[in-house]
Amino acid sequence: MRYGIIASIAALAVVCATAAKADDAPKDVKGLYLMSDYPAVTVRPGETSTINLRLQNYDMAPQRMALSVSGVPSGWTATLMGGGQPIAAAMPATNSSVSLDLRLDVPKNAAIGTQTLTVSADGSSSKLQLPIAVTLAKDLPAKLSLTPQLPELRGTSKSSFEYTLAIKNDSGKKLTVSLAAQAPRNFDTSFTEEYGTQEVNAVPVDAGQSKNVKLKVTPPNTAAAGQYKVTARVSAEDTSATTDLGMDITGQPKLDVSGREGLVSTRATAGKQTSVPVVITNTGTSPAEDVELSSSAPDGWKVTFNPKSVDRIAPNANKEVQALITPTDKAIAGDYVTTITAAARGESASTDFRVTVTTSTMWGIAGVGIIGIALLVMVGAVARFGRR
Repeated sequence: MRYGIIASIAALAVVCATAAKADDAPKDVKGLYLMSDYPAVTVRPGETSTINLRLQNYDMAPQRMALSVSGVPSGWTATLMGGGQPIAAAMPATNSSVSLDLRLDVPKNAAIGTQTLTVSADGSSSKLQLPIAVTLAKDLPAKLSLTPQLPELRGTSKSSFEYTLAIKNDSGKKLTVSLAAQAPRNFDTSFTEEYGTQEVNAVPVDAGQSKNVKLKVTPPNTAAAGQYKVTARVSAEDTSATTDLGMDITGQPKLDVSGREGLVSTRATAGKQTSVPVVITNTGTSPAEDVELSSSAPDGWKVTFNPKSVDRIAPNANKEVQALITPTDKAIAGDYVTTITAAARGESASTDFRVTVTTSTMWGIAGVGIIGIALLVMVGAVARFGRR
């Protein structure tokens, strides 16, 4: 039962395929036809050109068709190709076709003008002929087109904008295409191959073919938020093509940390809190949001901030906070470094503050007292032993 179902399905598939193939054939058309999409072409002397042909069978029994080319001018070479090799006959199945190529090798000294070649296909019951008009002309004018894959990109001033550009050579010969780009001042531009990092100034593009290249545009860090335009240009011989590319640069905050009036040093007493003014400046092109403050200080030191964070600093504006620095009470007199950092959503800046520590006054008084006592002991000893 199972095998019977499979056989039925297979038979149905064959019937459907045959019906579909029959439907592909034009109705009320029967016979063998030798055809070409382009039976009149223009080629250049000294080059090899290929003309596509096909031998079509509409509702006829297959038959062997001998192939030949006549009317070939002296010095020319005309070769019929099929499946990548020279052929002399073809045999299309019923309601099917065979693809052929007529390859022409034209000498450089061939006279300018039009020649007519005739391709023939002779069978037992059919004789077909297809005239091909071949016009010799000088070099066709170069023609280029330039098409971006994504013409508009968005990023920050720290981004690198990469555009993929398709260069199409619509002329009849291979061209060496020069590459150039016009961007706003201080914007860097460079071209690379589609798959590679080597910078290039020109690329070869075969006749009738396309090649992709990448244009990389790097704005300066100081670029303000806004819309920018970059113009890419390709040129070869007496032709060129351009395309406009858009850049949408969003704002980026940039932080700077310093002391009031640029002062980044202070004095502190061991074990006592000292307030140090810290100025946070946003030199970027967009507001700095939720600016967090932190520090790196010697072991045992305590550093806090008032306020602990800043909600918002507008572009080209600043805010002042107080860094409350408390050296350890065991700190020895001398110079120390405390690093203060401000950070906001990936953007950060740090500055080192020099803190000169002095010991407490109480320790000084105690030291003087100890020295005084030592002197009294010494004087008493001298007086006592001096009498002897």
